[in-house]
Amino acid sequence: MRKKILIALALMLFFKSLVAQKQTSIHTDDIDHFWTAYDAIQKTKDFSKKIEIINSQYIIKGSKGLKAFMVARQYNDTLWVNLIEKLPKFWNSIRPNTLTTKHKTAELQEGIKKLKAIYPELKPAEIYFTIGALRSGGTVKDNLVLVGSEIATGNITTDVSEFDNDWFKNVFKEQSLDNIVYLNIHEYIHTQQHPNGSSLLGQVIREGACDFIAELVLQKPLKTKYMSYGLANAAIIKARFKAEVFSDNYENWLYNGRQRPEDADLGYYVGYEICKAYYQHAKNKKQAIKDMIELDFSSDGAVELFLEKSGFYPAKLDKSEIKETYEKLKPNIAGLAPFNNGDQNVDASTKELKVIFSKPMLPNKYSISLPKSTDVSFPLKSVKGFEEDGKTLVLELGLKPQQFYEFIITNKGFRSRNGYALKDEEYVIKFTTK
Repeated sequence: MRKKILIALALMLFFKSLVAQKQTSIHTDDIDHFWTAYDAIQKTKDFSKKIEIINSQYIIKGSKGLKAFMVARQYNDTLWVNLIEKLPKFWNSIRPNTLTTKHKTAELQEGIKKLKAIYPELKPAEIYFTIGALRSGGTVKDNLVLVGSEIATGNITTDVSEFDNDWFKNVFKEQSLDNIVYLNIHEYIHTQQHPNGSSLLGQVIREGACDFIAELVLQKPLKTKYMSYGLANAAIIKARFKAEVFSDNYENWLYNGRQRPEDADLGYYVGYEICKAYYQHAKNKKQAIKDMIELDFSSDGAVELFLEKSGFYPAKLDKSEIKETYEKLKPNIAGLAPFNNGDQNVDASTKELKVIFSKPMLPNKYSISLPKSTDVSFPLKSVKGFEEDGKTLVLELGLKPQQFYEFIITNKGFRSRNGYALKDEEYVIKFTTK
């Protein structure tokens, strides 16, 4: 009898082990560790002590997910402590929301089970809920889903009064705690996908596929700021995206919340609509999901064919014509004043140089580099800014007689008011004083 009981127990443990292996591994310990550190930090005014606490109570105890998140988003002890000191109202308001993640694990397991049902090739991944440093609500590293709960659980009740722009306000007012399940399904799908290349279209479809499939799995409309804005302005956004569809510039469409708080991340919406159209046109729905997940996003040909098959744009796009038109949208440097580029006889008493652009530019966005040669002098004392027309940038000069000067304007910072980078990656300005 005892032998039979032991065998039965052994079988129960075996089957329990099999069930556990099939479930996704979800980790929330980092959240508890963070708040323990947070509370300890409140008891001291010594900054070095605060650094010691965040390390000993949070970072050192952190999961491999937290370690991966730190690498992915360049998080460090000083960044966390500075944010804790700077944003007390935010942290106190977000705390209860982050703690609710423990109660979402059953929903997550059920969602991943449904994902497996529509995509049987699903590979296992691990989910790590962490408290990040306000740079990402979620990302992936290999088969790890990394969640920044301080962003992912924000909602209308979260105090955002201490932030210096409206991005978090706009995100949180459209977000509910239910979004944590969507976010994790979205990121889980990313662990199954191929990496993206450089194309905007590839990355938009890659993100949109995750949103569309997550919505399909959970059978609830996706509620985000970019979805509500996108649905309200669908025709305008579709036309705008067409102008840039073959570019490699993400700035108007993805990961731009701080630059465009009112209409950020519309590439997610566009990608969602492309994938939705592809799915609706497909006769074999399960194959359509497989196509989205397994698409070679690094291949321009593959993503362009996917777009064509979706019917998102009814007529076949003329790639060369669209690219040519897109290039015309980019600003360029039309000239200088009071002297020309390359002049050999510039008066050393000249106090200002005006750089004239072909289109109105965004204020306070500059990218000016030193000369590449150490034998050349740098002429600028300061950047005074753009004049009212937005086309004329005024630079303060500090010149000496008989000197060769050089500096470089790059397209890393300068943007036109409608969001386009300079046509040339580098524009070298050089001149000699008399």
